[in-house]
Amino acid sequence: MRIILPFLAVLIFSCNQNKEVKEAYQWPDVKPPVAEKKDHETGMHGDKRNDEYYWMADFFSKGPDSTKVVDYLIAENAYTDTMMAGTKKFQEDLFAEMKGRIKEKDESVPVYNDGYWYYTRSEEGKQYFKYCRKKGTLDAPEEILLDVDKMAEGHSYYSASGFSISPDNKLLAFGVDTVSRREYIAQIKNLETGEMMPDQIHNTEPGYPWGNDNKTFFYTSKNPKTLLSEKIKRHTLGTDARKDVVVYAEKDKSNYIGVGKTKSEKYIMIGSRATMSSEYRILDADKPDGEFKVFQPRIKNVLYEIDHQDDKFLVLTNKDALNFRLMETPVEQTGVENWKDVIPTRNDVLLEDIDVFKNFLVVQERKNGLVQLRIRNIRTNAEHYVDFGEPAYDVYASGNPEYDTKNLRYTYTSLTTPSSVYDYDMETKKKDLKKRQEVVGGYNPDEYVTERLYATARDGVKVPISLVYKKGMPKSADTPMLLYAYGSYGYSTDASFSSGRLSLLNRGFIFAIAHIRGGQEMGRKWYEDGKMFKKKNTFNDFIDCAEFLIKENYTSSKHLFAEGGSAGGLLMGAITNLRPDLWRGIIADVPFVDVVTTMLDESIPLTTNEFDEWGNPTNKASYDYMKSYSPYDNVEKKAYPNMLVTTGLHDSQVQYFEPAKWVARLRTHKTDKNVLLLHTNMDAGHGGSSGRFDYLKEVALRYAFMFALEGKTK
Repeated sequence: MRIILPFLAVLIFSCNQNKEVKEAYQWPDVKPPVAEKKDHETGMHGDKRNDEYYWMADFFSKGPDSTKVVDYLIAENAYTDTMMAGTKKFQEDLFAEMKGRIKEKDESVPVYNDGYWYYTRSEEGKQYFKYCRKKGTLDAPEEILLDVDKMAEGHSYYSASGFSISPDNKLLAFGVDTVSRREYIAQIKNLETGEMMPDQIHNTEPGYPWGNDNKTFFYTSKNPKTLLSEKIKRHTLGTDARKDVVVYAEKDKSNYIGVGKTKSEKYIMIGSRATMSSEYRILDADKPDGEFKVFQPRIKNVLYEIDHQDDKFLVLTNKDALNFRLMETPVEQTGVENWKDVIPTRNDVLLEDIDVFKNFLVVQERKNGLVQLRIRNIRTNAEHYVDFGEPAYDVYASGNPEYDTKNLRYTYTSLTTPSSVYDYDMETKKKDLKKRQEVVGGYNPDEYVTERLYATARDGVKVPISLVYKKGMPKSADTPMLLYAYGSYGYSTDASFSSGRLSLLNRGFIFAIAHIRGGQEMGRKWYEDGKMFKKKNTFNDFIDCAEFLIKENYTSSKHLFAEGGSAGGLLMGAITNLRPDLWRGIIADVPFVDVVTTMLDESIPLTTNEFDEWGNPTNKASYDYMKSYSPYDNVEKKAYPNMLVTTGLHDSQVQYFEPAKWVARLRTHKTDKNVLLLHTNMDAGHGGSSGRFDYLKEVALRYAFMFALEGKTK
């Protein structure tokens, strides 16, 4: 999925050299790089479509222009550095300010699982963390399972993920990515001896569920070119990975696949999911050499997910239920004809997720755009909701591996409440705050205001907007604002806290989230009305939210900035073409902007998985509709707002050449003198730098860019 966790802490600005707006920063008078043009026909259905920068895709294919591509990206970085040179000291100060709010020596709240307390801890000055555990009690001696700080030495990028402990607690499976291409190497550590075992498996997805024999684990193998998850394999410790048995091979390239384990530890599950349908296979974890059984064969336009509870499986599905419903079926009779309602579907409530316990069921629901946690006692059928009491927030169950417990761990945050971890007694309803994110140097939530507004879109739909700003700050046409949105894949952008964002709010900015269609904030229909042939609702909603905020005197077009990343970067490109006059600046992080070319190339990672999201352009109607909004195809000879565009050379989700091509074409078409900058992280991919602090340097660049445009120099 072209999803980027929203960089709510990464707020960026651009420049519109409007004489009515005073700018303290003087942009250097230097010429930007000019990319070479080479005609390349990419049209179909009788449409002539020339892509003059198609050659920029040569880096991964090792084509004849691969060196030229890198040279161009380096030249763009040098141009950005030159343009921003006068803010260098300010960037350093901002980095120190944001880093200074982070507690460097810290520890996560321990999670209990099968006799051990697991946690991570970080040390002062260190970029990564140590993965640790204690046996039985928190007073027991510490075992350092992985010292990721030490493991990451010598790497410009490092990610350790997919941790999986064997049932006997003696082995740890995990994956390592040192490129930021999401191609993890599976590795095994013997926790008794501390030695790394010789078993290594390349090109996997992180996540390695164990069979209950403590010597077998399963993993997802990826295609090295398309990076599609193609096969589920079984590995036995000490054997040659090249001979691993394929237990499932995905034939349909539109499906994502993965492997996991039920919370009860009784079953291994293989899931295969496309945008509109899914299918599961199950295997008794006590018999890892056995054959997987199809839970329920795929049904057109039916999604379902499963988990196990005692003598039944719970099934979360949209079968005859737009907003999903919860059903159950006996362990030995898993076919759809045996499914029975547990929680029926409702028109005003989206059923998002479940967390299964031996005696309890936790249901994550969404109503009026907000998450609710519904608790059901399986023995008594008594139910209640957890109360949160703020107008906009985010909450989710987290760190609940234990099956037989009455304790629910959840994380709560809002635009003014730092991330807070609670233990909740599902019987007594008592909350116990275990930890709240510490903002070093002090933070008083009473100094900030959060609001929930509703804009009316052009078709009459009410679109929620969440805002936060410093208390007492005057709202007027002179107030700077950053409006953020994502709006794709049914991903809901909830209101959460960012300590880095304080550097924005404390300098007089309003931060706002537009909960536009294409997400799932207001139910499944909210998503269905923002995809495929209804995708333009996403762009219109964002523009209508901006116009509403201007009309309500929260800001003006002279001080309004927009930000989105990945598929949200597509949103940024579209609104730039549609309403360039509305924005002071556009911030596009790793933007998916060349929709038609990407969706025509099935060798590009993720393309075939997403035909039901965007459409398949080999179909003329889909081709025409995508081309009508694709940012790259709709660049015109006209004035554009100031823009900052970011990408990562190793990005596997939105590859670097999409934003690079877009910027190159914009340079030859824009008729204004506004700033257009491209910054490429040459060592990272979709999510940016991997360290705890390194990413803040990128944030500081964006902040400094923003403040320069608003005449703020400190």
